[in-house]
Amino acid sequence: MRWLLLKDLRILRRSPVMVALLVIYPIVIAVLIGFALSRAPDKPKVALYNGLSVSASTIELGGRRLNLADEEGSLFKDIQVVKARDRQDVIRKVKNGDVLAGIVIPKDIAANLQSTLKSGRLQVFYNTEDPAKQAFVENTIDAQVKAANASLTRAIAAEALKLLNLIGKGGVYHFLGQDFNVLGLQRSQQVLDATRAALPPGSAQLKDLDQVRDFVSLARDNLSFSDDVLNVVGEPIKVSATSLKGGRTSLDDFAVALAASVSLMFITLLLAAGMLAIEREENAFSRLVRGLVSRTELLVEKAGLAAVCSTAVCLLMLAGLGLFVHLQWSRFGLWVVAMVGGALAFAALGLAIGALTREVRAASLLAFMLSLPLAFLALVPSGAVAPALYDVIRAVSAVFPFKPTLDALDAALNDSGGLGTALLHLAALVVGFGALSRFGLRRFAT
Repeated sequence: MRWLLLKDLRILRRSPVMVALLVIYPIVIAVLIGFALSRAPDKPKVALYNGLSVSASTIELGGRRLNLADEEGSLFKDIQVVKARDRQDVIRKVKNGDVLAGIVIPKDIAANLQSTLKSGRLQVFYNTEDPAKQAFVENTIDAQVKAANASLTRAIAAEALKLLNLIGKGGVYHFLGQDFNVLGLQRSQQVLDATRAALPPGSAQLKDLDQVRDFVSLARDNLSFSDDVLNVVGEPIKVSATSLKGGRTSLDDFAVALAASVSLMFITLLLAAGMLAIEREENAFSRLVRGLVSRTELLVEKAGLAAVCSTAVCLLMLAGLGLFVHLQWSRFGLWVVAMVGGALAFAALGLAIGALTREVRAASLLAFMLSLPLAFLALVPSGAVAPALYDVIRAVSAVFPFKPTLDALDAALNDSGGLGTALLHLAALVVGFGALSRFGLRRFAT
């Protein structure tokens, strides 16, 4: 079998351009797909006119001053702000396409918030030439406005809670630089009790005084629930997140596993299918199997060559990616195991393609046509399509090596768990596609 391997290596050496393309193309495609999925969009340019003066940007809630400029920083943290001179300048920049959207902060927004009679209202203008970008900007602005609203709501609820405590217990209230002494319900009841005790028995004022005392007592009892009510108003919904299925792989780390899987798939499929089909095109298959090697040995050699080459290329690719992203090099041994398992499964599929098509061009075309659909099917998340269709997609993905290879590499690279299950799945596919390719060789020489 050694001389057969040397023969295949000489064939590859005769076509250095083809080998270079076979290596470079899948790596480029893999990196583009991986980082297109993981890379967040650039911050969109948004024009901003702030009509608030420095003094008007501060509102007073109870004794606490809130600066709306502080909220502006969190509101616009996910967009690239382009300052505008006035409202018309904002509209002009949006119409000319200099920015994707424009925001106008009216000069009366602080007064409206202070009065509590009107909501503060931002004016937003969109450039609708690119629907995808418009949707992204709309979602970004909506999310940040909701975050700012939540922050203001918590601040308002906190101040309201202080005021209610002041009403209940009494104390000093600070407003606009002045201090006001608030009697409070607790001290009011004490005053009422003392007044009632000073009245003579049978006084006509006792009945009226008792009604006031009952009201004050009822108000104090109900005011005790204000803490819980305002805490709920300040943050009505809290999130407690629990991952029920899958690992905790970040999107960037998953992109690395995806890039390695796509590269492994392209190289192994094209090499295995092409190297087997070329034996028939060059009329070498019949001579080889007459006694030099068996059909099984021929398949093993082709699969081994394709798997070794693709694994080596993918390891080099990961070494290059390691310059830009963090990789757990302590798990290198598991990387190799996962890559070899995936490469052998892809090689078995490639051999089946080569055996059934029997021509290099047809084998290469079919291998290429299968690759991207298999990758995209494996990336369809649950809930994105109807349940019945998703079950079909899962079944199709399970029959081909891409999905288990991606799972194995994700487990090996990112410690997401499930490496053993993925390797067993790949082993079953190696056996299945190996048997199919062995069956296809029966009519290979005809």
